Amino acid sequence: MPLFKHPIPRFRRRSAKHFSNLSNSDAGQPMTEELDKLVGTVRDSSSQKLFVEEMKSFLALYHRYRADLSNGQSLDWNKVGALTDKQVIPYDSLPPSSNTQLNKLAVLKVNGGLGTSMGMHGAKGALEVQNNFTFLDLIVQQMEHLNTTYNVDVPLLLMTSFNTEEDTLRVVKQYTNRPVKITTFNQSRYPRILKDTLLPFAKNVQDSKAAWYPPGHGDLYNSLSRSGVLDRLLSQGKEYLFISNSDNLGAVVDQRILQHMIDTQIDFVMEVTAKTKGDIKGGILINYDGSLRLLEGTQVPSEYMDEFTHSRSFRMFNTNNLWINLKALKQLLREGDTSLDIKANSKTLDDGRTVLQLETAAGSIVKHFQNVHSVHVSRERFLPVKDCSDLLLVKSDVFVLDHGRLVMNENRAFGIPPVIKLGGHFKKACLFKASSLIQQFQKRFKQIPHIVELDHLTVAGDVLFGRNVTLRGTVIIVANEGQRIDIPDGCTLENRLVSGNLNMIEL
Repeated sequence: MPLFKHPIPRFRRRSAKHFSNLSNSDAGQPMTEELDKLVGTVRDSSSQKLFVEEMKSFLALYHRYRADLSNGQSLDWNKVGALTDKQVIPYDSLPPSSNTQLNKLAVLKVNGGLGTSMGMHGAKGALEVQNNFTFLDLIVQQMEHLNTTYNVDVPLLLMTSFNTEEDTLRVVKQYTNRPVKITTFNQSRYPRILKDTLLPFAKNVQDSKAAWYPPGHGDLYNSLSRSGVLDRLLSQGKEYLFISNSDNLGAVVDQRILQHMIDTQIDFVMEVTAKTKGDIKGGILINYDGSLRLLEGTQVPSEYMDEFTHSRSFRMFNTNNLWINLKALKQLLREGDTSLDIKANSKTLDDGRTVLQLETAAGSIVKHFQNVHSVHVSRERFLPVKDCSDLLLVKSDVFVLDHGRLVMNENRAFGIPPVIKLGGHFKKACLFKASSLIQQFQKRFKQIPHIVELDHLTVAGDVLFGRNVTLRGTVIIVANEGQRIDIPDGCTLENRLVSGNLNMIEL
């Protein structure tokens, strides 16, 4: 028979000393205790203070995640509505620009990613793209051209992570005496969560990188504020911030969009572009229960996924090119209501354990602003590199460089890039740091093929390309298991299917 039939209040577990005011449920109490132990492993007092602030942000995110699990919160599809024509502004309808407004602008590039979708283990921004220039090199070229052409001072901000800071600083240190001011700051470092216990994987602040993760680009707003960069920008007279991913070389400063923001006194602009078959996973801007929201595929109930991906109602998707009024952002952060939609990403560690990463998207802040527009831009402003197929495209002669920006080769008959699908052997070639990725890629491509007249390329199996290869029309190359196909130097393939025994069939 139990000694006490009912629990005695004075024997309840005591709250963690650093997070007592954030422990809002018994379910969250074990997490606060584990975080308190982590804080105890930080020996330096100033570092401990910064770490506590970072963990408070993590804990708030964790509590919202647990609350969503408990409440069974999910999207009500009946409240989802497509954007109206008035809510999507065609780029061509924007007013002419004025160069005098550029000094009110700052540019931020999200540069915290490792390019894991390409199998990379180094900073994607340090990856060479064209003419031995990295993404970061080309971004700096874009900014230098802007500042020198218009005699302005538009600073460049690079949001790095603990994964990418070292590679980023190595690249940008060569630009210290150039006509662009570069500021780097780290986004948050959160502990990965063991899926079976919902407790931190990390036991010590010095634990290896495998125990931590950067919580997505939605973290940029809190990181801007916590680092002091936001206040510094405002003190320098900067009023607007253009945000984009570092791997999108089409995302350059557009003065017409900036002018539109100023003329209409809009707080937030999201650039959207038309979907293609390859964009079915992209987030879309929707009307939801009376406000604009960013809807990601992970939020969509399975029974409505087909409508989300294929419906003509949702024909535009988010490019993650965002424009924000800094004063409005400061006010929003001051009011404290900047909760963003949570995406729980599951990862399997080398030891077989499964961990969760709670991440947020920068575009989901749209729901907190009243004055919001979306601008329909062309695909020229959306050229991301997410896998090795994208890498082949941006390294090819389909594009040429114009002051750091990738623009379509004028010799290409159509204004859209070809569809490229490289198989698993090419992803294996990417399983390296950025410094050696190019060497591995060159094992598959002694020279990047000439593809300015290519419509579609599919490559499967162990295939190697020689020098001065030209691909036109639709080309499909399939090497069977255990076989290898070498496309010889100087070869031209036009509307051809190449099989494992080197038979060529005209398509």
